Amino acid sequence: MKEFHPSEALTRVKPSPTMAVSQKARELKAAGRDVISLGAGEPDFDTPDFIKEAAIKAIRDGKTKYTAVDGIPELKDAIAAKFKRDNALSYVPGQITVAPGGKAVLYNALVASLNPGDEVIVPAPYWVSYPDMTLLAGGTPVIVEATAETGFKLTPEALENAITPRTKWFMFNSPSNPTGAAYTRGEIKALTDVLLRHPHVWVMSDDMYEHIVYDDFEFTTPAQVEPALYERTLTVNGASKAYAMTGWRIGYAAGPQLLIKAMAKVMSQSTSNPCSISQWASVAALNGDQSFLAKRNAAFKERRNMVVDMLNAADGITCARPEGAFYVYPSCAGTIGKKTPGGAIIENDEDFARELLEAEGVAAVFGAAFGLAPFFRVSYAASRSELEDACKRIQRFTASLT
Repeated sequence: MKEFHPSEALTRVKPSPTMAVSQKARELKAAGRDVISLGAGEPDFDTPDFIKEAAIKAIRDGKTKYTAVDGIPELKDAIAAKFKRDNALSYVPGQITVAPGGKAVLYNALVASLNPGDEVIVPAPYWVSYPDMTLLAGGTPVIVEATAETGFKLTPEALENAITPRTKWFMFNSPSNPTGAAYTRGEIKALTDVLLRHPHVWVMSDDMYEHIVYDDFEFTTPAQVEPALYERTLTVNGASKAYAMTGWRIGYAAGPQLLIKAMAKVMSQSTSNPCSISQWASVAALNGDQSFLAKRNAAFKERRNMVVDMLNAADGITCARPEGAFYVYPSCAGTIGKKTPGGAIIENDEDFARELLEAEGVAAVFGAAFGLAPFFRVSYAASRSELEDACKRIQRFTASLT
Protein backbone atom coordinates (compact mmCIF):
# COMPACT_ATOMS: atom_id res chain seq x y z
CA MET A 1 0.00 0.00 0.00
CA LYS A 2 1.35 3.40 -0.95
CA GLU A 3 2.33 5.59 2.01
CA PHE A 4 0.03 8.54 2.75
CA HIS A 5 1.44 12.01 2.14
CA PRO A 6 -0.47 15.12 3.22
CA SER A 7 -1.34 17.79 0.67
CA GLU A 8 1.04 20.68 0.06
CA ALA A 9 -1.56 23.00 1.59
CA LEU A 10 -1.56 21.01 4.82
CA THR A 11 2.23 20.97 5.07
CA ARG A 12 2.17 24.77 5.23
CA VAL A 13 0.31 24.81 8.55
CA LYS A 14 0.75 23.48 12.07
CA PRO A 15 -1.73 22.10 14.60
CA SER A 16 -3.34 24.62 16.94
CA PRO A 17 -0.95 25.20 19.90
CA THR A 18 -3.80 26.19 22.21
CA MET A 19 -5.63 22.94 21.56
CA ALA A 20 -2.35 21.04 21.99
CA VAL A 21 -1.80 22.56 25.44
CA SER A 22 -5.34 21.73 26.53
CA GLN A 23 -4.97 18.17 25.28
CA LYS A 24 -1.63 17.76 27.07
CA ALA A 25 -3.23 18.96 30.31
CA ARG A 26 -6.08 16.46 29.89
CA GLU A 27 -3.60 13.63 29.31
CA LEU A 28 -1.57 14.52 32.41
CA LYS A 29 -4.74 14.70 34.52
CA ALA A 30 -5.81 11.30 33.21
CA ALA A 31 -2.41 9.96 34.24
CA GLY A 32 -2.97 11.19 37.78
CA ARG A 33 -1.00 14.46 37.72
CA ASP A 34 -2.28 17.47 39.63
CA VAL A 35 -2.69 19.89 36.72
CA ILE A 36 -4.32 23.30 36.47
CA SER A 37 -5.04 24.11 32.85
CA LEU A 38 -5.01 27.81 31.98
CA GLY A 39 -4.82 27.17 28.26
CA ALA A 40 -8.50 26.91 27.35
CA GLY A 41 -10.20 29.74 25.51
CA GLU A 42 -13.67 29.12 26.87
CA PRO A 43 -15.71 30.48 29.78
CA ASP A 44 -16.01 28.19 32.78
CA PHE A 45 -19.60 29.37 33.27
CA ASP A 46 -22.42 27.12 32.14
CA THR A 47 -24.70 27.95 29.23
CA PRO A 48 -27.67 29.90 30.70
CA ASP A 49 -30.74 27.79 31.40
CA PHE A 50 -33.06 29.74 29.10
CA ILE A 51 -30.79 28.89 26.17
CA LYS A 52 -30.71 25.22 27.13
CA GLU A 53 -34.50 25.18 27.38
CA ALA A 54 -34.78 26.62 23.86
CA ALA A 55 -32.59 23.80 22.57
CA ILE A 56 -34.67 21.17 24.36
CA LYS A 57 -37.85 22.68 22.93
CA ALA A 58 -36.32 22.61 19.44
CA ILE A 59 -35.63 18.90 19.84
CA ARG A 60 -39.12 18.18 21.11
CA ASP A 61 -40.63 20.23 18.27
CA GLY A 62 -38.72 18.16 15.72
CA LYS A 63 -36.45 20.97 14.55
CA THR A 64 -33.72 18.42 13.88
CA LYS A 65 -33.54 18.44 10.08
CA TYR A 66 -31.26 20.14 7.58
CA THR A 67 -31.65 23.91 7.43
CA ALA A 68 -30.65 26.54 4.90
CA VAL A 69 -26.89 26.26 4.38
CA ASP A 70 -25.99 29.49 6.15
CA GLY A 71 -28.67 29.76 8.81
CA ILE A 72 -32.38 29.71 9.55
CA PRO A 73 -34.32 32.95 8.89
CA GLU A 74 -35.21 33.33 12.57
CA LEU A 75 -31.54 33.34 13.56
CA LYS A 76 -30.60 35.76 10.81
CA ASP A 77 -33.34 38.09 12.05
CA ALA A 78 -32.00 37.80 15.61
CA ILE A 79 -28.47 38.56 14.39
CA ALA A 80 -29.68 41.60 12.44
CA ALA A 81 -31.45 42.84 15.57
CA LYS A 82 -28.28 42.27 17.62
CA PHE A 83 -26.12 44.28 15.20
CA LYS A 84 -28.66 47.12 15.24
CA ARG A 85 -29.03 47.06 19.03
CA ASP A 86 -25.40 46.68 20.03
CA ASN A 87 -23.44 48.19 17.14
CA ALA A 88 -25.80 50.60 15.32
CA LEU A 89 -25.24 48.57 12.13
CA SER A 90 -28.10 47.75 9.75
CA TYR A 91 -28.08 44.47 7.82
CA VAL A 92 -30.69 42.46 5.93
CA PRO A 93 -30.75 38.63 6.01
CA GLY A 94 -28.91 38.40 2.68
CA GLN A 95 -25.94 40.13 4.31
CA ILE A 96 -25.73 37.61 7.17
CA THR A 97 -24.14 34.17 7.39
CA VAL A 98 -24.16 31.55 10.15
CA ALA A 99 -21.54 28.79 10.37
CA PRO A 100 -20.39 26.01 12.74
CA GLY A 101 -18.34 28.35 14.92
CA GLY A 102 -16.52 31.64 14.45
CA LYS A 103 -13.50 29.79 13.09
CA ALA A 104 -15.62 28.42 10.24
CA VAL A 105 -16.87 31.93 9.42
CA LEU A 106 -13.31 33.24 9.11
CA TYR A 107 -12.16 30.24 7.11
CA ASN A 108 -15.11 30.43 4.73
CA ALA A 109 -14.40 34.11 4.08
CA LEU A 110 -10.73 33.49 3.36
CA VAL A 111 -11.40 30.53 1.07
CA ALA A 112 -14.10 32.50 -0.77
CA SER A 113 -11.90 35.54 -1.36
CA LEU A 114 -8.18 34.72 -1.52
CA ASN A 115 -6.11 33.97 -4.60
CA PRO A 116 -2.45 32.86 -4.58
CA GLY A 117 -0.29 35.84 -3.69
CA ASP A 118 -3.04 37.75 -1.89
CA GLU A 119 -1.84 39.09 1.45
CA VAL A 120 -3.61 39.21 4.81
CA ILE A 121 -2.28 41.63 7.41
CA VAL A 122 -2.26 39.92 10.81
CA PRO A 123 -1.24 41.96 13.87
CA ALA A 124 0.84 40.00 16.38
CA PRO A 125 0.11 38.81 19.00
CA TYR A 126 -2.61 37.04 17.03
CA TRP A 127 -5.09 34.27 17.58
CA VAL A 128 -3.15 31.19 16.51
CA SER A 129 -5.46 30.25 13.62
CA TYR A 130 -5.31 33.49 11.61
CA PRO A 131 -2.01 32.85 9.79
CA ASP A 132 -2.62 29.14 9.24
CA MET A 133 -6.13 29.62 7.91
CA THR A 134 -4.70 32.20 5.50
CA LEU A 135 -2.09 29.70 4.32
CA LEU A 136 -4.68 26.94 3.90
CA ALA A 137 -6.76 29.30 1.78
CA GLY A 138 -3.79 30.01 -0.48
CA GLY A 139 -2.97 33.47 0.83
CA THR A 140 0.12 34.97 2.44
CA PRO A 141 -0.04 36.16 6.06
CA VAL A 142 1.83 39.40 6.68
CA ILE A 143 2.68 39.53 10.38
CA VAL A 144 2.99 43.00 11.92
CA GLU A 145 4.05 43.27 15.55
CA ALA A 146 1.99 45.22 18.08
CA THR A 147 4.36 45.40 21.02
CA ALA A 148 3.85 45.74 24.75
CA GLU A 149 5.00 49.36 24.45
CA THR A 150 1.86 50.16 22.41
CA GLY A 151 -0.40 48.11 24.66
CA PHE A 152 -0.32 45.23 22.13
CA LYS A 153 -2.27 47.47 19.73
CA LEU A 154 -1.32 48.07 16.11
CA THR A 155 -0.34 51.65 15.30
CA PRO A 156 -1.62 53.45 12.21
CA GLU A 157 1.97 53.81 10.99
CA ALA A 158 2.58 50.06 11.24
CA LEU A 159 -0.64 49.34 9.34
CA GLU A 160 0.24 51.85 6.63
CA ASN A 161 3.69 50.34 6.18
CA ALA A 162 2.29 46.80 5.88
CA ILE A 163 -0.16 47.56 3.06
CA THR A 164 0.93 46.61 -0.45
CA PRO A 165 -0.93 46.32 -3.79
CA ARG A 166 -1.42 42.61 -2.93
CA THR A 167 -3.13 43.24 0.42
CA LYS A 168 -6.63 41.77 0.44
CA TRP A 169 -7.61 41.71 4.11
CA PHE A 170 -6.72 43.43 7.36
CA MET A 171 -7.45 41.03 10.23
CA PHE A 172 -8.66 42.98 13.26
CA ASN A 173 -9.44 41.52 16.70
CA SER A 174 -10.66 43.56 19.67
CA PRO A 175 -10.77 42.64 22.50
CA SER A 176 -7.82 40.49 21.60
CA ASN A 177 -7.06 36.85 21.98
CA PRO A 178 -4.36 36.40 23.39
CA THR A 179 -3.70 39.76 25.09
CA GLY A 180 -7.13 41.06 26.11
CA ALA A 181 -6.18 44.44 24.62
CA ALA A 182 -9.18 46.41 23.36
CA TYR A 183 -9.07 49.34 20.95
CA THR A 184 -10.86 52.58 21.85
CA ARG A 185 -13.06 54.34 19.31
CA GLY A 186 -10.25 56.83 18.69
CA GLU A 187 -7.69 54.07 18.14
CA ILE A 188 -10.00 52.32 15.67
CA LYS A 189 -10.65 55.64 13.85
CA ALA A 190 -6.91 56.12 13.42
CA LEU A 191 -6.69 52.70 11.74
CA THR A 192 -9.78 53.21 9.58
CA ASP A 193 -8.36 56.54 8.39
CA VAL A 194 -5.44 54.55 6.98
CA LEU A 195 -7.77 52.04 5.33
CA LEU A 196 -9.77 54.81 3.65
CA ARG A 197 -6.61 55.64 1.69
CA HIS A 198 -6.40 52.05 0.40
CA PRO A 199 -9.76 51.09 -1.13
CA HIS A 200 -8.53 47.63 -2.20
CA VAL A 201 -8.09 46.49 1.43
CA TRP A 202 -11.00 44.74 3.15
CA VAL A 203 -11.49 44.47 6.91
CA MET A 204 -12.24 41.24 8.78
CA SER A 205 -13.25 42.31 12.28
CA ASP A 206 -13.30 39.47 14.80
CA ASP A 207 -15.55 40.78 17.59
CA MET A 208 -15.94 37.49 19.46
CA TYR A 209 -15.13 39.06 22.86
CA GLU A 210 -17.34 42.12 22.35
CA HIS A 211 -19.36 41.65 25.53
CA ILE A 212 -16.40 40.81 27.80
CA VAL A 213 -14.95 44.24 28.62
CA TYR A 214 -14.15 46.02 31.89
CA ASP A 215 -13.73 49.37 33.63
CA ASP A 216 -16.43 51.21 31.64
CA PHE A 217 -14.71 50.41 28.36
CA GLU A 218 -16.98 51.21 25.38
CA PHE A 219 -16.79 48.58 22.66
CA THR A 220 -16.93 49.72 19.04
CA THR A 221 -16.28 47.94 15.75
CA PRO A 222 -14.68 49.31 12.53
CA ALA A 223 -17.82 49.47 10.34
CA GLN A 224 -19.55 51.34 13.18
CA VAL A 225 -16.69 53.81 13.67
CA GLU A 226 -16.20 54.45 9.94
CA PRO A 227 -19.39 53.96 7.90
CA ALA A 228 -17.41 54.45 4.67
CA LEU A 229 -15.89 51.00 5.28
CA TYR A 230 -19.29 49.29 5.60
CA GLU A 231 -19.19 47.82 2.08
CA ARG A 232 -15.76 46.21 2.57
CA THR A 233 -16.01 44.98 6.14
CA LEU A 234 -16.96 41.53 7.39
CA THR A 235 -18.03 41.87 11.03
CA VAL A 236 -17.64 38.50 12.75
CA ASN A 237 -19.11 37.36 16.06
CA GLY A 238 -20.61 34.29 17.68
CA ALA A 239 -22.36 32.67 20.59
CA SER A 240 -19.30 30.95 22.07
CA LYS A 241 -17.78 33.45 24.48
CA ALA A 242 -20.54 35.78 25.66
CA TYR A 243 -23.12 33.01 26.07
CA ALA A 244 -20.73 30.23 27.18
CA MET A 245 -21.74 28.16 24.15
CA THR A 246 -18.33 27.02 22.89
CA GLY A 247 -19.47 23.45 22.24
CA TRP A 248 -22.65 24.52 20.47
CA ARG A 249 -20.57 25.77 17.51
CA ILE A 250 -22.36 28.86 16.26
CA GLY A 251 -20.52 31.73 14.62
CA TYR A 252 -21.98 34.45 12.47
CA ALA A 253 -21.02 37.47 10.41
CA ALA A 254 -22.47 40.31 8.37
CA GLY A 255 -21.02 41.97 5.31
CA PRO A 256 -21.49 42.66 1.59
CA GLN A 257 -24.01 40.34 -0.05
CA LEU A 258 -21.65 39.09 -2.76
CA LEU A 259 -19.12 37.99 -0.14
CA ILE A 260 -21.83 36.38 2.01
CA LYS A 261 -23.15 34.50 -1.02
CA ALA A 262 -19.64 33.27 -1.86
CA MET A 263 -19.14 32.09 1.73
CA ALA A 264 -22.42 30.15 1.55
CA LYS A 265 -21.14 28.47 -1.62
CA VAL A 266 -18.01 27.32 0.24
CA MET A 267 -20.09 25.98 3.10
CA SER A 268 -22.49 24.20 0.76
CA GLN A 269 -19.59 22.00 -0.33
CA SER A 270 -17.92 21.59 3.07
CA THR A 271 -19.86 21.55 6.35
CA SER A 272 -23.33 22.41 5.04
CA ASN A 273 -25.61 23.95 7.68
CA PRO A 274 -24.72 24.54 11.34
CA CYS A 275 -26.49 22.32 13.88
CA SER A 276 -30.22 23.07 13.72
CA ILE A 277 -30.66 22.74 17.49
CA SER A 278 -27.77 25.10 18.20
CA GLN A 279 -29.29 27.63 15.83
CA TRP A 280 -32.59 27.69 17.72
CA ALA A 281 -30.69 27.98 21.01
CA SER A 282 -28.81 30.95 19.57
CA VAL A 283 -32.08 32.65 18.61
CA ALA A 284 -33.00 32.51 22.29
CA ALA A 285 -29.53 33.71 23.33
CA LEU A 286 -29.56 36.79 21.12
CA ASN A 287 -33.22 37.71 21.72
CA GLY A 288 -33.31 36.91 25.43
CA ASP A 289 -32.46 38.76 28.63
CA GLN A 290 -28.86 39.96 28.45
CA SER A 291 -28.52 41.00 32.11
CA PHE A 292 -26.47 37.93 33.04
CA LEU A 293 -23.57 39.27 30.94
CA ALA A 294 -22.83 42.08 33.41
CA LYS A 295 -22.86 39.66 36.34
CA ARG A 296 -20.39 37.34 34.64
CA ASN A 297 -18.17 40.25 33.62
CA ALA A 298 -17.98 41.35 37.24
CA ALA A 299 -16.65 37.90 38.13
CA PHE A 300 -14.17 37.97 35.24
CA LYS A 301 -12.96 41.42 36.29
CA GLU A 302 -12.34 40.27 39.85
CA ARG A 303 -10.34 37.31 38.55
CA ARG A 304 -8.40 39.51 36.13
CA ASN A 305 -7.34 41.85 38.90
CA MET A 306 -6.23 39.01 41.17
CA VAL A 307 -4.27 37.26 38.41
CA VAL A 308 -2.54 40.45 37.24
CA ASP A 309 -1.53 41.37 40.80
CA MET A 310 -0.26 37.88 41.63
CA LEU A 311 1.68 37.48 38.38
CA ASN A 312 3.35 40.87 38.85
CA ALA A 313 4.49 39.60 42.25
CA ALA A 314 6.29 36.65 40.60
CA ASP A 315 10.05 36.99 40.04
CA GLY A 316 10.87 37.86 36.43
CA ILE A 317 7.22 38.31 35.35
CA THR A 318 5.52 41.53 34.27
CA CYS A 319 1.83 41.57 33.39
CA ALA A 320 -0.30 44.32 31.83
CA ARG A 321 -3.91 44.82 32.92
CA PRO A 322 -6.05 44.26 29.79
CA GLU A 323 -9.35 45.91 28.92
CA GLY A 324 -11.27 42.82 27.83
CA ALA A 325 -11.57 39.10 27.01
CA PHE A 326 -10.47 36.62 29.69
CA TYR A 327 -6.74 36.41 29.02
CA VAL A 328 -3.58 38.07 30.26
CA TYR A 329 -0.33 38.03 28.32
CA PRO A 330 2.52 38.36 30.81
CA SER A 331 6.15 38.74 29.83
CA CYS A 332 8.57 36.10 31.10
CA ALA A 333 11.61 38.02 29.82
CA GLY A 334 12.99 38.20 33.34
CA THR A 335 13.30 34.41 33.48
CA ILE A 336 15.16 33.94 30.19
CA GLY A 337 18.66 32.59 30.75
CA LYS A 338 17.87 31.27 34.21
CA LYS A 339 18.19 27.65 35.33
CA THR A 340 15.62 25.33 36.89
CA PRO A 341 16.51 23.26 39.97
CA GLY A 342 16.85 20.30 37.59
CA GLY A 343 19.46 22.11 35.52
CA ALA A 344 17.38 23.07 32.48
CA ILE A 345 18.07 26.51 30.98
CA ILE A 346 15.08 28.71 30.17
CA GLU A 347 16.07 29.90 26.69
CA ASN A 348 12.69 31.08 25.44
CA ASP A 349 9.01 31.27 26.36
CA GLU A 350 8.35 27.76 25.06
CA ASP A 351 10.95 26.45 27.52
CA PHE A 352 9.29 28.51 30.26
CA ALA A 353 5.84 27.02 29.59
CA ARG A 354 7.18 23.47 29.31
CA GLU A 355 9.20 23.65 32.53
CA LEU A 356 6.31 25.33 34.37
CA LEU A 357 4.02 22.46 33.39
CA GLU A 358 6.60 19.86 34.36
CA ALA A 359 7.53 21.44 37.69
CA GLU A 360 4.22 22.84 38.96
CA GLY A 361 1.49 21.33 36.79
CA VAL A 362 0.33 24.68 35.40
CA ALA A 363 -0.55 24.57 31.69
CA ALA A 364 -0.26 27.86 29.78
CA VAL A 365 0.41 28.64 26.12
CA PHE A 366 3.82 30.05 25.17
CA GLY A 367 3.88 33.43 23.44
CA ALA A 368 5.72 32.42 20.28
CA ALA A 369 2.57 30.50 19.29
CA PHE A 370 0.83 33.88 19.08
CA GLY A 371 3.64 35.55 17.17
CA LEU A 372 5.24 37.62 19.95
CA ALA A 373 7.81 36.40 22.47
CA PRO A 374 8.86 36.13 25.27
CA PHE A 375 5.36 36.01 26.72
CA PHE A 376 2.81 33.39 27.72
CA ARG A 377 -0.98 33.40 27.69
CA VAL A 378 -3.01 32.72 30.80
CA SER A 379 -6.76 32.21 30.58
CA TYR A 380 -8.56 33.31 33.73
CA ALA A 381 -11.76 31.55 32.68
CA ALA A 382 -11.37 29.29 35.70
CA SER A 383 -12.52 29.35 39.32
CA ARG A 384 -10.97 31.90 41.65
CA SER A 385 -9.53 29.14 43.84
CA GLU A 386 -7.89 27.44 40.86
CA LEU A 387 -6.46 30.73 39.62
CA GLU A 388 -5.07 31.61 43.03
CA ASP A 389 -3.47 28.18 43.33
CA ALA A 390 -2.03 28.43 39.80
CA CYS A 391 -0.55 31.89 40.43
CA LYS A 392 1.05 30.68 43.67
CA ARG A 393 2.59 27.80 41.71
CA ILE A 394 3.93 30.24 39.09
CA GLN A 395 5.41 32.37 41.87
CA ARG A 396 7.01 29.27 43.37
CA PHE A 397 8.39 28.22 40.00
CA THR A 398 9.94 31.57 39.16
CA ALA A 399 11.40 31.82 42.68
CA SER A 400 13.14 28.49 42.13
CA LEU A 401 15.03 29.72 39.08
CA THR A 402 18.65 30.78 39.49
